[in-house]
Amino acid sequence: MEKLRNKNIWIFVKATLLVALIILIKFLAHVFGFEFLTINNLFSGIIAANVFLMGFLLSGVLSDYKESEKIPGEIASSINNIYSELIYLHDDKKIVQTKECLLYCQQLATSILDWFHRKEKTTCLIAKTRHLNSLFATIENDTQANYIVRLKNEMSALSKTIIRVDTIRDTDFISSGYQIAISITSLMCFGLVFSKIDPFYESLFFVGVISFLMIFLILLIHDLDNPFAYDKKYSAENVSLYPVNRVLSEMKILNAERDII
Repeated sequence: MEKLRNKNIWIFVKATLLVALIILIKFLAHVFGFEFLTINNLFSGIIAANVFLMGFLLSGVLSDYKESEKIPGEIASSINNIYSELIYLHDDKKIVQTKECLLYCQQLATSILDWFHRKEKTTCLIAKTRHLNSLFATIENDTQANYIVRLKNEMSALSKTIIRVDTIRDTDFISSGYQIAISITSLMCFGLVFSKIDPFYESLFFVGVISFLMIFLILLIHDLDNPFAYDKKYSAENVSLYPVNRVLSEMKILNAERDII
């Protein structure tokens, strides 16, 4: 939790430092008489247009983020369903070959967590997921076909979700929209810095507030756009991997109880 709080503070600190730089440039521009612009209705329209664009981008990434929040739970559910079927075959049907499958499920869950943190390649993880087919084949002759069908359906759902995550974290939401938002915000800050606003010390306050709002929103939207950026040091808004960690912990306990190590 402490690490997460530090990451959340980083976005605020980064925005604050940029705004402090803008205010310093504004102060120097006033001292040396470089305020050659005037605030009018057109400038107010630029600010309003930028706020509208930020709202559009934020609503888009928030929608994707809410969908992404479900994905770790879906992955955990697929692994848990596979493991539960295998536990039943191992404990009740006494199929010896399931021992290797149970251990492999634990190893696969560990690989998935490593993959989320970019410690394992997607192609390797998909190959490991596909290897479940070979393990299911070893128990196919000792159980009913419907058990194998359920196991393969869950494996298919797991592979589909892995590919979905890989697509989400490698695809930007409307990258051209980011470029427009950054460009307009930069021009807006330029205009605020070199505009003559009286009284001067009140202008520093309004320049700081408007700049902070726009810069903070850009940083937040950029962070929300990839909810699986666990490998990035200062990425704060990542979805929780608690469901996968919980399933892995449960598998370790159950495997240890059965001397499956």
